[in-house]
Amino acid sequence: MLTRKQHQLLMFIHERLQEAGVPPSFDEMKDALELKSKSGIHRLITALEERGFIRRLPNRARALEILKLPETTAAASTSTSNVSVLPPSAAAAAAAPAAPANDDNPGFSTVPVMGRIAAGTPISAIQDNTHMVTVSPEMLGRGEHYALEVNGDSMIEAGILDGDTVLIQKTNVATPGDIVVALIDDEEATLKTFRRQGQEILLEAANPAYETRAFGPDRVDVQGKLVGLIRSYH
Repeated sequence: MLTRKQHQLLMFIHERLQEAGVPPSFDEMKDALELKSKSGIHRLITALEERGFIRRLPNRARALEILKLPETTAAASTSTSNVSVLPPSAAAAAAAPAAPANDDNPGFSTVPVMGRIAAGTPISAIQDNTHMVTVSPEMLGRGEHYALEVNGDSMIEAGILDGDTVLIQKTNVATPGDIVVALIDDEEATLKTFRRQGQEILLEAANPAYETRAFGPDRVDVQGKLVGLIRSYH
């Protein structure tokens, strides 16, 4: 799973390679994605490289190689809407099919683990399916679900610890008080409590060592909300 910005950059590089035979410069990428600085492009390039979509060729300036393209581009293009509390999205999520059953463990369901999520400083997090986890269907509601491994301690007072695996119901609808996967500026993802203050969206930690961060509504997309947690003791 790529974020919208990651997908846009990958396709821009791909199209430029097809047209000109050379990848675009960082300035061209920054302008194409309407980012304010090249540091955002560096983060996106690193994320695409970590996910196996591109490769940087050593000792060559502007040398990028496309290794693969997403199997579908529809998912990336549908995440353009801002955070919403509209009932239709919630109804659509409720009407979606439940998680698939696990043939090896009858009565249980399997959920894809989509990488790591920051419970601390936001990081580029959501990626391709790394493996599957088996969960009891009682932990899941209707709709589509995925799991993320927690990195950080900003949600410890909500009982979410570093190394836990959180179960997330896919939705772009958030109610104040929900713990959500929030995508900031289409680049960085974090696990925080969703709040509103006037027109602003607040992402609130559950650890006094971390400050609540405020964003305009056009800067935050909800990618899902917490519905369960898995913890291993070893």
